[in-house]
Order: sequence, then structure tokens, then C-alpha cells
Amino acid sequence: MATKRCYYEALEVERTADDEAIRVSYRKLAMKWHPDRNSGNAEAEARFREIGEAYEVLRDKDKRARYDRYGHAGLEGFGNSDGGASQAGSFFDIINDFFGGGGGRQRRQSGDDVQLELVIDLGEAARGVHRLVKVPRSETCRDCSGSGCKPGSKKSKCRKCDGQGAILQGQGFFRVQRTCPACGGAGETITDPCRSCSGKGSKRIEQEVEVRIPPGVDDGVTLRLQGYGEVGPPGGVPGDLYVLIRVQRHPFFQREGADLICEVPVTFAQAALGDTFELPCLVGDPVKLEIHCGIQSGEVLRLPGRGMPHLRGNRTGDLLVQVRLETPKKLTPRQTELFRELKMIEEQLPQTQHKGFFDRIRAFFAGGPDQKTETESTKGSK
Repeated sequence: MATKRCYYEALEVERTADDEAIRVSYRKLAMKWHPDRNSGNAEAEARFREIGEAYEVLRDKDKRARYDRYGHAGLEGFGNSDGGASQAGSFFDIINDFFGGGGGRQRRQSGDDVQLELVIDLGEAARGVHRLVKVPRSETCRDCSGSGCKPGSKKSKCRKCDGQGAILQGQGFFRVQRTCPACGGAGETITDPCRSCSGKGSKRIEQEVEVRIPPGVDDGVTLRLQGYGEVGPPGGVPGDLYVLIRVQRHPFFQREGADLICEVPVTFAQAALGDTFELPCLVGDPVKLEIHCGIQSGEVLRLPGRGMPHLRGNRTGDLLVQVRLETPKKLTPRQTELFRELKMIEEQLPQTQHKGFFDRIRAFFAGGPDQKTETESTKGSK
């Protein structure tokens, strides 16, 4: 018995993919491997059935949860091992969902989707921006209006299927209706093709499309623009354009959800005495940041409402400012003099946390009272 391939691998998605990502990937692969587009290709037909089976499981929450936990074995007896009856029904339901059902000329297919990446900076993500992108796609040929026929000529009835758009294959009782490979289900063929599009009915272009990026968009978000994909076959609809947003790293701000985080260096004097200065923001005017007296290195100041907008809703995140104490690497003679004077003053002050720490260290290694007290306390507890 052949080993089944992982359903996530078959649909070319990660295990963490959401329902929309699974649906989009299935649609793309189904269009690629559909038997109507790969006439006589047994490998394509097997691949098409494989992705259909994978999609049937992963689009169902209960089946997907069971598969994630137990693998293929967990689906036995779970509506997936009835000899193919229920699977065949749902399989063709999937085909109807995406290819318009029915065989022959009644089927209406949509064009392929187009995908591209758009890189923006964090400021544009915060404010929202409109961008013009060039999309390579196909459009209906204007000379033949998409018919593929030379102007003034018409299509002829397909001789292979006698204009039915489908043919019967097999012998006796087991006969299957398949789309005609000669006309692709149209029931007609082009005898005098259009010179402009070589009978394809469409031409390659590079279309300029405006992409509206909403405020608060995050890295990895995909925007869908309906109808800006590849042109569909006659009677069909165009595919869609999917724009994957990539947000560049910012040199000053880091993003965590809707909050922004930044690090601000302060001097010893600023930390001890306090200070006030202006901090630039991604959106709006600079904000006044107040450093209070005695602030410690690593302390975080929160500025409400100065972060990123929420993509859904009218709330805004906060700006978190982390203070970093900056030690000077080079001192002027005057600075050296002042720091030495400050050190002498500190040594004359009542015991500080800094001085007390080193006193305890010296007492420990010298076997002083601190160590004795700790030793006796330990013995008493035994």
C-alpha cells in the first residue's frame, strides 16, 4: 500500500496556515493540475485528486484537528474510509465550488490569481499609504474581443466532440464523460486565429494598479484586489491580485503588536537630576518625554496612544520608552575632576546600597559577622 503524502505538504502550506491560506493555495494548485488543462497526463490527474483529498480534510475543523493529532490513521472511520463514496461526493462539490460545476461548455472558470510583494517602511505602515504597482498579467485582446478569431471570421464546430464540449471514455457500463481535449470544452475550434494574440484571445501587459494600504498593517498581511489577476477564459471571470505586505525594520522603533518600543540613552546627570526633551513619533507631532529624578537604567516609560493604529478598530497602541544609562568613554579634565569629587562625597554619605553590597562581599570572604550569622542560621535549621 502506497504511503500517503502529508496533506499540508500536498497543499504547499504550513501547519499553522489559516482557512483562507489553505483555500487560496488549493485554488491555485487545482487550477494548475486540473485534468482539463493537462489532458492525458496521468500524473496531473493523480496530483489533482491528492490536493482535493487534502483540501477536504483541512477545510473541516474536526477532521483537521484529528489529522493533526493522529495523522492519516486518525481519519479512518471518520467519514473518510467508506470506499470513496462520500469522498467522491465532496470531491466533486469542491470542483463545483471552484470551477462552476458541470462538464463541457457549461463550466465557467476564472483566471489565475497573481501574487506580488510590496515593501513599505514602518512610518507608511503607521500612517497608511497608497502605492502604484505594476502588475504583469493578461488582458482580453482588443482586436478579436477575446474570441481568438481573426476579425471577420468565426469559430467552427469541434469535429472531435461534434460541438458537445465533452466526450465519453471507457467501455460498456463504465463510461466517463470528460472534457473534450481538442476544444477544451468550448465545443468550437479556431480555424483562422487572430494575428494580434495568435488565437489566444488575450495579450500580456503590465498594468499599473493602485494598492491602498490601511493604517496599522503588519508585516506578512496579504491584501486582495478582486479582478486584477489573469484574464479568465471566454465566459469566465478574471482572477484576483494578492499583495503580500513586507514592512522594513525601523532603525529606532521596534514593533510589538500595536505598541512601539524604543531605547533612549541618558547621561548620569540626566538620570540623577531629571530632564525633559522631545521625542519624534511615527504619526503626529513630537511628544514631550519627562525623565524623572533618580530614574534607573532599564526603566520603561509608557506614552499612551503614541504607538501603531490597530488594523481593525479605532484604538491606538502605546509607545514604550526604555531608558539606558550611557557611561562616557572619554572624560575631559574637568569631568574627571568633578567625578572624583562626586566619588569622595558618596564615600562620606551614610551607607548606600552600592557601598553596602561591597561591604557584605568583603565580610563574606574574610569570614566576618555576615558569614558567621549565615552559618549559625543554617546549623539551627538542620
